[in-house]
Amino acid sequence: MQTQRRDFIIKMSALIGAVPFVSFFPLKAQDAVQSAYNKAMGTTPESAARDEDFWAWVQESYTSNPNLINLNNGGVSPQPKVVQDAFDTYNRMCNEGPSYYMWRILDQGRDLLRRKLAKLAGCSEEEIAICRNTTEALDMVIFGLNLNKGDEVVLSKQDYPNVINAWKQREKRDGIVIKWVNLELPLENDDVIVSQYKNAFTDRTKAVNITHIINWDGQILPARKIADEAHKTGINVIVDAAHTFAHLDYKIDDLDCDFYGTSLHKWLCAPFGTGMLRVRKSKIQTIWPLYPNDKPESDDIRKFEVLGTRSFPSEEAIGNAINFHNAIGTKRKEERLRFLKNYWAEKVVGLDRVKIHTSFKPEYSCALCIFSIDGMDPGKIGDILLDKYKVHTTSINWENIHGVRVTPHVYTTLNDLDVLVGAITDIAKS
Repeated sequence: MQTQRRDFIIKMSALIGAVPFVSFFPLKAQDAVQSAYNKAMGTTPESAARDEDFWAWVQESYTSNPNLINLNNGGVSPQPKVVQDAFDTYNRMCNEGPSYYMWRILDQGRDLLRRKLAKLAGCSEEEIAICRNTTEALDMVIFGLNLNKGDEVVLSKQDYPNVINAWKQREKRDGIVIKWVNLELPLENDDVIVSQYKNAFTDRTKAVNITHIINWDGQILPARKIADEAHKTGINVIVDAAHTFAHLDYKIDDLDCDFYGTSLHKWLCAPFGTGMLRVRKSKIQTIWPLYPNDKPESDDIRKFEVLGTRSFPSEEAIGNAINFHNAIGTKRKEERLRFLKNYWAEKVVGLDRVKIHTSFKPEYSCALCIFSIDGMDPGKIGDILLDKYKVHTTSINWENIHGVRVTPHVYTTLNDLDVLVGAITDIAKS
């Protein structure tokens, strides 16, 4: 049994290692793919972002419905076919003998995935826990922190509702105090943003929650600068990175945060229900695990992975999603996503009644962008886009932010965005 287990883990290690981009495609297409890939890799990420030959092959890697233009990738992203196939393989394996293959074989491979994620994330593998989504990752921190009645936590009203509600529950249960920052977005001045957080800090502040990209409108916050101000007085820094991991080109250590949560089923395009928690090594022992185990005060990051029965097929296929992402390259991916946002937004920003509520400056935005049409409810605009043009978006009405959010991904074509531009033009004229 030990030999079989060792052999399987070795094979799986090879699967989640670096693989060439052409290996994701049929043999008959690999010459063309290699040519397009070499061309894209031989230029700057900014130039590669506009190389439609290369991105056409990326688009071919997905199984998107040709009768629906999905521009709500900010909610959850589809997986490339190679990830879907890996999930199916692991799922069939588990069904051949669930308790054996799940607990005795696949469960032994988590540290290989942890190592791979840590390399992409830019931190120690002993700081990475694999979980199911950003909400779960951040709840582990929110409910695991030792806080007393009267202790203060700084949030923004533009943070994600699940995160806000978790803090509100601690407020009701434990008597902590929430201090609110209310951001008038878009903002294009780091000093203005940082000062709003800094002004909310007091000698009672124990933690600050920073949403790296505001999900409502795509605003990028200067998380590191806020963290630097917080650490001056010993405040714990929690970063909600649901929309920045595998989207923006950075490493977690660049942010100098204590806690970090993200969803891998967003921009990494891993299977649904996969996420990641990063806890600074020196802080692991101070956080109580959300799901108790026999060593809750351990400094081992694995104490946060005692979730009970989980989806092993989803978890193991994360490695294939990392392979696909790495084959493209984080910086090239970021620049392509920003190019797609700018492509459609620049075409409609000058239309009568149409307003863009997201910055065009690269340091403040990337893929996510929100627009409105004067005199129209965002929900009505979203309904028309879907019913008449088969363009799927999401309508936003939340704390100073009202409009329709558009979120393309690497499989989105320029033709898709042209349909969106035509639809917005028609709706605005009507």
